[in-house]
Amino acid sequence: MILQDKGKMESSSLTQDMEFTAGSGAVLSPEQKASLQMSLILLKNENKFRGLFFWGKIMGLSGDYYIAQGRWQHALSDRKRFYSKDCIKWNLLPEPDELMRENSRLMVGRFTGDPSHEFEHVEIKKVNGQDEEFFTAMKEENRLASVIADIDDDAAIIPRGAYLRTPQGIVKPNKSFEGLSIADATKLESYLHFRDMAKMSGKEVSQRADFNKSLDFLDPISDDIPQGSWSIQSERGSGLVVLRSLIWFGLTFYHIPNTPQYGFMYMGSGENNKDLPFML
Repeated sequence: MILQDKGKMESSSLTQDMEFTAGSGAVLSPEQKASLQMSLILLKNENKFRGLFFWGKIMGLSGDYYIAQGRWQHALSDRKRFYSKDCIKWNLLPEPDELMRENSRLMVGRFTGDPSHEFEHVEIKKVNGQDEEFFTAMKEENRLASVIADIDDDAAIIPRGAYLRTPQGIVKPNKSFEGLSIADATKLESYLHFRDMAKMSGKEVSQRADFNKSLDFLDPISDDIPQGSWSIQSERGSGLVVLRSLIWFGLTFYHIPNTPQYGFMYMGSGENNKDLPFML
C-alpha cells in the first residue's frame, strides 16, 4: 500500500484495505492477514519506522514473496523494502542501483521462490566482425529488489494533494488532504506518480492551470506513454474509484472520493506487459 500517515494504509487496517482491491484478485488467507498484522508491527518497532506498509505479493513457481515497505522522514527517498516467505520473518532487500535494474530487465521467466536462485542471460554481439557471447548472472533476491523498484517507479501513485513538498525539500503527507472530489477522482490527471523526479531522466512535471508548487512536484499519470497505460473505473455508485495498471498486471489502486483514504496493492508475477503498445 502507498505511504500514508493517517493509519489507513498501515498493517492495522490491512483487512479493510484489501476489501477495496479484492476485485483484482488481491486476496490473502485469514491466517496470512493475522500473521502480517503481527509481524509488521514488530518490524516497524524494531526499525523505528515512521510508517510501515504492506506493499503486496510477487508470486513464484514454488513460493511467493510478501513485500513490505518502511520509511522514516522523507517519504520518497528515506525508505527500505523487505520480503517474507511466510508472513512472519522479514529480510531486508538490497537497494538496487541502475546497473542492477538494467540487468534485471534482461532476465526472463517467472520468479522461482528461491532467493538464492541464479538467473542467467546470454547475449550475442558483434565485436570486430565476430560473434561474441556476453554473459550476465543475477541472484533472484537482487532481481526481486529491482522489479519492485521498477513497479514503484511505473505504477505507485497518489491522489493529487495527498503529499506536499516543504521549502526544505522534504516530501511528507499533507495533513489537510480530504480527498478528491467525485468529479476529479475520475480524471487521470488527478493522480501522480509517487517517485523521485530527480532520478527520472526526461520526465517533467506538467504545468497545470491551477499549478501549486508545494503539491505539483510529481508527474501525472495522464502523461504516461503509451497512452492507455491505465484503466479507471467508478464502483459502488460513485463511492469508490479503482485504477489498474496495464503495464504491471496485478497493480490495483483505489481512492474513496471526499475522504483521505486511498492505496494500492500489487499481486502478480512480477512480469512487465511488454505487449501493451500492440494491444492499444
